[in-house]
Amino acid sequence: MGTNQPAEAAGTFTLGGDLPVVRLGFGTMQLTGPGIWGDPKDPEEAVRVLRRAVDLGVNLIDTADSYGPVVAEPLIRKALHPYPDDLVIATKAGLTRQGPDRWLPVGRPEYLRQQAEMSLRHLGLERIDLFQLHRIDPQVPLEEQLGELRLLQQEGKIRHIGLSEVSVEDLRRATESTSIVSVQNLFNLADRKSEPLLEYATDHGIGFIPWFPLATGKLSRPDGPLDGLARRLGATPSQLALAWLLKRSPAVLPIPGTSSVAHLEENLEAAGLDLSDADADALAQAA
Repeated sequence: MGTNQPAEAAGTFTLGGDLPVVRLGFGTMQLTGPGIWGDPKDPEEAVRVLRRAVDLGVNLIDTADSYGPVVAEPLIRKALHPYPDDLVIATKAGLTRQGPDRWLPVGRPEYLRQQAEMSLRHLGLERIDLFQLHRIDPQVPLEEQLGELRLLQQEGKIRHIGLSEVSVEDLRRATESTSIVSVQNLFNLADRKSEPLLEYATDHGIGFIPWFPLATGKLSRPDGPLDGLARRLGATPSQLALAWLLKRSPAVLPIPGTSSVAHLEENLEAAGLDLSDADADALAQAA
């Protein structure tokens, strides 16, 4: 299963018709402190994780201004700037922080613009390849939120627009005025409530980025529901959970996160797992 760049075995998906990414990416939420708040316990290991991810073939790194807040983006810059030509950094704005594990949406146009400008600065970029609305703010008309992102796009500050935690109806409404290239929703073997959105995204060529692809470890524990199948297939439970996502749809772009190089390397080996249809069905039933 191992290669010099194992992530590449997952294949690629092209966002917006012009931005190819390796389908198994990396999410930076876990590079911050407890509650996604503050600095990591080991900042140097966080830098090593980011560099190792790229070394192993990852070219899609997902982050957000609110991770920390203002912790994950500067870590990415420290670890990887100047960036490889094919590296795609996807960031987000629209959630504010009031403390550990506390998140409130703010989608006022002036706020979204401010955060986009700050992300450009923190990441050391002239243009953000994928800028995602972290949450739709129910207090602000969706058209106003998307309208500001389109202005930023027209100004050359962002390349493509994505959404996070939306319904099929939200996505339909958004695409009436705006080209949406990706959606990011909670989705994994144990939580498939976003199945209709995944189907819609697949049918319309929109990337589907499942966050918490390992259900924060519940699926991957040694005595968990995947353990027996993992032993039979010679893989770890977390690798099976990721391989199932990759098989589920060609539009799925998992972004497992970790603060450990060892866990990163284990996760990326999932790209080389070739699940049969029967294996995939068995995994779905086990979970």
